[in-house]
Amino acid sequence: MKKASRQGGATYLLMLFAVAALGLGLAGFGTVWSTAAQREREAELLFIGGEFARALASYRALSPGGAAAYPQHLEDLLLDPRQPFVRRHLRRLYLDPMTGAADWQVDRVDGQIVAVRSRSTRQARRRAALPPWVSIAAEHADATRYCDWQMRPQDAAAVGLAR
Repeated sequence: MKKASRQGGATYLLMLFAVAALGLGLAGFGTVWSTAAQREREAELLFIGGEFARALASYRALSPGGAAAYPQHLEDLLLDPRQPFVRRHLRRLYLDPMTGAADWQVDRVDGQIVAVRSRSTRQARRRAALPPWVSIAAEHADATRYCDWQMRPQDAAAVGLAR
């Protein structure tokens, strides 16, 4: 009979350390990946916000009869009901990249939509150097959440929205 080796447990212990190190590395990678994914969704939210801001400005600028007005429903941006011909200010109602649904929160002045916001209460990574079509809701001056960002045309300040 052969005697058991005293070093038999060393390989097992080395493998445990290797698995632990691999787990720590994957945890770090998961954190980096999560941050990158949130930044990508944030960039998409800003792009879509710009599309809504341009559509709202276009709707107001092309008001018939010189009575400038914003839409009462987001669907009015898809097919302008005031025009006798097909006029599209927006090709489709975008999904909110933060919530995954087209459940935008709208800000109204006199029943007209003047700004669009995400419903996400998630903390925003970006807090400075926001595009000009993004303003901060007056009641949320710190703008730490995505629902605090108002996506609005730049002329919306004329109808009562503060920057």
